[in-house]
Amino acid sequence: MDNYIVSARKYRPSTFQSVVGQKALTITLKNAIQNNKLAHAYLFCGPRGVGKTSCARIFAKTINCLTPTSDGEACNSCESCQAFNEQRSYNIHELDAASNNSVEDIRSLIEQVRIPPAIGKYKVFIIDEVHMLSSAAFNAFLKTLEEPPQHALFILATTEKHKVLPTILSRCQIYDFSRISIADMVEHLQYVAVQEGAVAEPEALNVIARKADGGMRDALSIFDQVISFTNGQITYKAVIDNLNVLDYEYYFRLTEDILAGNVRNALLILNEITQKGFDGQNFITGLASHFRDLLVCKDASTLVLFEVGSSIRDRYIELAKKCSDPLLFQAIKLTNDCDINYRISRNKQLLLELTLIQLCQLNQPEGIVDDDKKKRIIKPLGQNESTQQATPPAKQEIQPTIKTQTVTTQIPVMPPQAKPPITASAKKNARTPVNISIKTKGDQPEIDEVESSQPQVETDKVSAFTEAALIELWHRYAETLEEKIYLKNTMVNNNPALKDDSLYEVTVHNPGQQNELLTNAAEILTFLRDNLNNTRIQMRIRIDETNEKKRAVTALEKYEHLRDINPLIDTLREEFNLRLD
Repeated sequence: MDNYIVSARKYRPSTFQSVVGQKALTITLKNAIQNNKLAHAYLFCGPRGVGKTSCARIFAKTINCLTPTSDGEACNSCESCQAFNEQRSYNIHELDAASNNSVEDIRSLIEQVRIPPAIGKYKVFIIDEVHMLSSAAFNAFLKTLEEPPQHALFILATTEKHKVLPTILSRCQIYDFSRISIADMVEHLQYVAVQEGAVAEPEALNVIARKADGGMRDALSIFDQVISFTNGQITYKAVIDNLNVLDYEYYFRLTEDILAGNVRNALLILNEITQKGFDGQNFITGLASHFRDLLVCKDASTLVLFEVGSSIRDRYIELAKKCSDPLLFQAIKLTNDCDINYRISRNKQLLLELTLIQLCQLNQPEGIVDDDKKKRIIKPLGQNESTQQATPPAKQEIQPTIKTQTVTTQIPVMPPQAKPPITASAKKNARTPVNISIKTKGDQPEIDEVESSQPQVETDKVSAFTEAALIELWHRYAETLEEKIYLKNTMVNNNPALKDDSLYEVTVHNPGQQNELLTNAAEILTFLRDNLNNTRIQMRIRIDETNEKKRAVTALEKYEHLRDINPLIDTLREEFNLRLD
């Protein structure tokens, strides 16, 4: 029985004409040979499996051919070509830099460079994965690479050009190999299938090509795997089963449910996909690519960016007509955000389901909105439009509007968790939103004033009050905070100072305390306005500049600084019997 040879080796290119997907580079190399304008060093770089080493071998064989053809190809019949084809040529030397990357390996190569070729004009040295050479080996190679003997020619190949020293790059002609297009890959796979006596559906070969991600060697390896699975009958269904690829049909069904707003059916499809063992992140990245493909199918000018078979292409074009551009923009953004957050999410299934819920609401009248104006609100499942309009939301969204130097945030005034009874007028004021202005001074943000966003009415109360009364109520409110320990400590350790009849200022030690007061400013103001009988009370918050400039140096100073911020540190130190070193 003959020895089996994998397709990646069996159908490896032997001429420039047979190289797939690198036409511009092969033409350049052939012209250089025909015009006798050969450089002494070349660098072939690009992704794996795109033909770098194959082109280097073809180039080395062609420049040593004794009777090259008129189109710049090797004749494959002279003594030099036959020696190369039978792997007995002494004019071509290959070095794998991944396993021969030391200075001694380079010195041994330099010794061989000095010996002229016995047959042909050039002695060619192909160094594969050259980026794996050590820095010392690179430096030992520099002089020889820059001024080699007239008969020596170097071809360096690498998948990571950025790891090659700039001094090496400057001495080489650089050829960048591109990923092989899906169309070129499918055409070559079809040729290989015919040579192997296999019958292959175009859609099946397209899946193989997409799975190979631009590498012909990977595509041929997958082809061998599939042809063994199918016994020569390569169908689309067999390929997706063997390669564990998610069928296009799932994405089409999901898109129909998204357009119809059918959340429950979309969740059932997701469950069906996960039950078959497909990874959630592969699903969401595939869904993002699916929406991208729909987007490029909406216009004939961008249809060239979509590389699939004709039958699938027609389905995409028809489905794309049902999808608006804003819907596809938002769908791509949502799926991309889900892909980014997938790895850090603790409940990955819930993240996928939430994304599908958001996608199903995109086609609703209020589904697609301008993010600069308001946020999208996810409607409760099973709630009709009339019920939703009649039932107000339990809590208003807090949405910042970013300006040049000022940020204004609207916060609805809501009753705190525990406070004295509120009068009728206070209840009216409790529904009045307040504005919190944050002004930037240097690198530090400064909270300016917290005040009502609505004009004052004649029923407002403007009773006078003293700073002592303000501080007393300030601490009384702090005592009601049983769960918000950080806010309680902030209020206990930072007393308000009355600046005028209705404005008081709170000086805090750090941005954390500043943010805590800012977050709870609405509840604090409501409490003070009710109990001081003054609806015009405003609050200003700032960070103590002297505290920012003071730097704790010793361990004791650091401890005292932390204790000033949070007195509970003393209790912590006593309970755990901690000491300062």
